[in-house]
Amino acid sequence: MLIYLNLAAVLAVTGYALYLFFQIVYSRYLFVKLGKKPEFELNLKERLNSVLVNGFGQRKLFKDKKSGLMHFILFYGFFIIQIGLIEIIIKGFIIGYEFPLGALHKYFSLMQEWTTFLMLCGILYALYRRYGEKLKRLQLRRDIKAAVVYIALTTLTLSILLTLGFETVMLGHEPDFVYAPFSGVIAAVFSSVGTTAGTVLFFVFWWVHLLTVLSFMVFVPQSKQAHELFALFNLFFKKVGPVGRLRKIDFEDEEAEEFGVGAIENFTQQQLIDLYACAECGRCTNMCPASGTGKSLSPMELILKMRNHLTDKGASITSRTPWMPVFAFKDARANQLALQGGVGANSEVAAAIEMPNLIGDVITEDELWACTTCRNCEDQCPVMNEHVDKIVDMRRFLVMTQGEMPAEASRYFHNIERQGNPWGTNRNERIKWREGMEDIIKTVDENPEFDVLFWVGSMGSYDMRSQRIARSFARLMHKAGVKFAILGNEEKNSGDTARRLGNEYLFQELCTQNIETFQTYGVRKIVTTDPHAFNTFKNEYPEFGLEAEVVHHTQLLADLLKEGKLKPTKKVEEKVVYHDSCYIGRYNDIYGSPRDILRAIPGIDLLEMERNRENALCCGAGGGRMWMEEREGTRVNIARTEMALQVNPTLIGSNCPYCLTMLSDGTKAKEVEEQVQTLDIAEIIEKSVEF
Repeated sequence: MLIYLNLAAVLAVTGYALYLFFQIVYSRYLFVKLGKKPEFELNLKERLNSVLVNGFGQRKLFKDKKSGLMHFILFYGFFIIQIGLIEIIIKGFIIGYEFPLGALHKYFSLMQEWTTFLMLCGILYALYRRYGEKLKRLQLRRDIKAAVVYIALTTLTLSILLTLGFETVMLGHEPDFVYAPFSGVIAAVFSSVGTTAGTVLFFVFWWVHLLTVLSFMVFVPQSKQAHELFALFNLFFKKVGPVGRLRKIDFEDEEAEEFGVGAIENFTQQQLIDLYACAECGRCTNMCPASGTGKSLSPMELILKMRNHLTDKGASITSRTPWMPVFAFKDARANQLALQGGVGANSEVAAAIEMPNLIGDVITEDELWACTTCRNCEDQCPVMNEHVDKIVDMRRFLVMTQGEMPAEASRYFHNIERQGNPWGTNRNERIKWREGMEDIIKTVDENPEFDVLFWVGSMGSYDMRSQRIARSFARLMHKAGVKFAILGNEEKNSGDTARRLGNEYLFQELCTQNIETFQTYGVRKIVTTDPHAFNTFKNEYPEFGLEAEVVHHTQLLADLLKEGKLKPTKKVEEKVVYHDSCYIGRYNDIYGSPRDILRAIPGIDLLEMERNRENALCCGAGGGRMWMEEREGTRVNIARTEMALQVNPTLIGSNCPYCLTMLSDGTKAKEVEEQVQTLDIAEIIEKSVEF
């Protein structure tokens, strides 16, 4: 009779838990479906690779090796113990039940016990990292839900061992210290309580385990653990193609009422999956240059605020569905109405929730404009969330729909539209940087047989410091016998900064004009010293029709060295610390060629900052920040310069005119410009080449 009562209770509790679980998960599905359908490219191989490498392989998590190993154990341990969970549940109805594995069952038992023990160790280590070591990124968000996860998982693992231990006592068996070492110890310790007490304790911990499993199942989709459900979907459905490539806006769409995203439901469904996939691990904010220097932007909080806003708004919009969980509502009045149910309550539910504006109430404009678009957040994210495209989409709404932007951004757009450069300098002065070098730096009209188009960019054309980089690179190409030419006054701005500041219309206008110019002169290969132009030409222009090979000047220089066309022979006695620019590094995974160049120069002692390669800190100039004042916290370029100075260099090397400007300003601010030079890679190698 007790067995039947136990079975009835189990079925009732399990059924209700499953009902709640599917309600919540289905509601999240409905909320995501509110978004716009994205353009979906199958690219099955790339998508499956993303799931295998970053999902099952946990690649991003191992950027922090300690946390990576801990999470790896918990991830796979959780799957493994679910097999044992089935056996444990059956034990509650069939005393002494074991899977019919014969002699192999003892090995199954051994695996389950060690997996459970290792999971418990992993949980305790996670507790230590958060509450003992107080790991910085885990202190970013301290709420009760984090503690609930640790309590639930600890209870889950301990109850397994206690259930198995007291089963041994209940059955009067001898403890097995070989194949059931941990439950065996428990059985040995409590063997004196007798079979009756052992039976009671077996069922107590059996129920504790079952209720913990079911409660945690209902808790998961409402907490940060929701990433356990959404992460693999996020990895599969993420955008394919070049990382960081922004969505194209169709300005020919006559039905479009706004450009950019001003409401949460105007993001794509793929972007909304990101919100529920977030693991709240803090890796993104921990590496963010804006957050690290006291700005209001926190990539993690941005995602979480958007997630909560989607949940609230989604609950109000979809309140007519009978699947809507009552605890999705945060508003007390809405809770009451949802509990009452009925069609008549639906309109009241919607009315009871006054939705805040996405931009202004949920996400502040200061947060949006603080972003440098460096992608450090995205590179760190273990579930590959994309923060930058959401920020840019909201910037687009401010700029193109509402006409709201910082004064510096407005001035930038005006200067680009009027004169084709950020300073508003006469467009006909773009070619003046080559004065005195006309014999080796020719325009496409003067040298129609060119092989490589040298895209100088606005910085190289107008900024006096960057002009020196352009001239050094031109001399090196001439020395190596490269047949190159420039567009001269026909060159326009690449539009990269305009795009990331939110002015997609201006970007597309410049993009179209530049591609037409390239086609007019039959451009087949483009080289540039500007990583931002390099990235947009290589990864974004092809969507608009560009068909040309695009290389960065450090790539070309590295190739010329390998081919023996450039031979650095003069010693350059310098201790060089190299700064990885974001648009060469994280956007295009180019880390080797600049270092290969420096290693090839005799006398160079190559140093590395604490944060280098994919972990390198942004200089602070990206995302249009080059042209805007920093009014919050400390300056990003100062923070990066201080990192460089920690290794006591005599020279800071760069591969980007924006970075070089920011680092030069940093050395001046730190009053070390006389002791520490700031040079581009091209300028450094030029010192070693005989002309």
